Amino acid sequence: MSDTIQKYKDYVMTGFVKAVTPIVVDHASGATVTDVNGREYLDCFAGISVVNAGHCNPQVIAAAKAQMEKLVHCASYIYHARPVADLAEKMAQIAPAGLTKTFFGNGGAEAIEGALKLARLYTGKHEFIALQGSFHGRSFGALSITGNMGRKKRGGPYGAGVAFVPAPYAYRSQWPGDPEECGRQCAHMLEDVVRFATSGDVAAFIAEPVMGEGGIIVPPKNYFREVKKVLDQFGILFIADEVQSGFGRTGKMFAIEYYGVTPDILVTAKGIADGFPLSAFTTRLEIAAAYKPGDHLSTFGGNPVSCAAALANIEFMEKENLPARAAELGEHVMAELRELQRQHSIIGEVRGAGLMIGVELVKDEKLTPAPLEAEAIRDSLLRQGVLVGVGGSYGNVVRFQPPLVITRQQIDRALNAFAAALAEVAQPAHA
Repeated sequence: MSDTIQKYKDYVMTGFVKAVTPIVVDHASGATVTDVNGREYLDCFAGISVVNAGHCNPQVIAAAKAQMEKLVHCASYIYHARPVADLAEKMAQIAPAGLTKTFFGNGGAEAIEGALKLARLYTGKHEFIALQGSFHGRSFGALSITGNMGRKKRGGPYGAGVAFVPAPYAYRSQWPGDPEECGRQCAHMLEDVVRFATSGDVAAFIAEPVMGEGGIIVPPKNYFREVKKVLDQFGILFIADEVQSGFGRTGKMFAIEYYGVTPDILVTAKGIADGFPLSAFTTRLEIAAAYKPGDHLSTFGGNPVSCAAALANIEFMEKENLPARAAELGEHVMAELRELQRQHSIIGEVRGAGLMIGVELVKDEKLTPAPLEAEAIRDSLLRQGVLVGVGGSYGNVVRFQPPLVITRQQIDRALNAFAAALAEVAQPAHA
């Protein structure tokens, strides 16, 4: 273990994280990760919301192994490969109605970049609008539309032609007790941004249906319906970034299903292949037709092994009804966390959808963020053998995003550990 940690220090670039978690993972199964010393950890972060069907899901592994014995790589956009065709067909079946053509890449940022390019080619326009507090990846174009200074600092200036609109973050808005009003007002702000902060040459508006890195922010139910009215008024495409919220995570196959609108382009990654590197963006036929020879390509995109794994992953999700399972378990988790909120004033808000849950920690009634306390809780949980994430624009949101196959018993163990961690760092509740 110490040898691996030392090699990380000597040879692996890790300066972009505050600290690498001091465990060396040896193997994993379901919602359990085991280190080289045999200690087990309950994974409530799922590799940043990736292994939705569980670590080393047997059905996914079997499909990948079978494909590896036949074909690993064939430049899938130059030749044809059955797993690519089958997965593209499956994506057309599960994506919002009308989205039937898919491009496969390797990671979320690559898919975002491709979607941005396609939106420009189809519309003939060049600007974009994104949300404050958003995160869309770490490549140049993806960071250009990311509305989070913490992810962008020391890397600018970024691409021009991007305007940002306030996110529908009801808890920290002027309408904390009226989410629907927050949704309406934020949508109206989008219209103002189009009129006053752009040149009128906007190709697309991009948003996460549930904002992950921004702190598990769930927009009000009316938000995207109101937004779509504005977009249609100005002929602007809607790109839904479901890199983190997709594939059952929120209680639906895709989180945008909660809002009753259909995006023009759907971007996915993370949970698509249960840990195998793959990403995608899916759109309508006429939009996909904007790509002409030479416009786009990916050498490893549509890798046959990753596509075979993804197809098995989706089939497992459907067979086991993992979205419904996530919804049921998520309600239980949030109910228990809200009970803790009544006992501890440091919990400002519990929010989420399915098993994409955030606990925002604050120091006082002024909602002063408590990032050090969030890190302390994460460290306490690590000592107790539970892995969680910390995020949000202020670094004060504890993130619960376990594999969707996690058991009720495991969930309750994590909740008990969280309660113990909270007791270590929390201030007494207000009288």
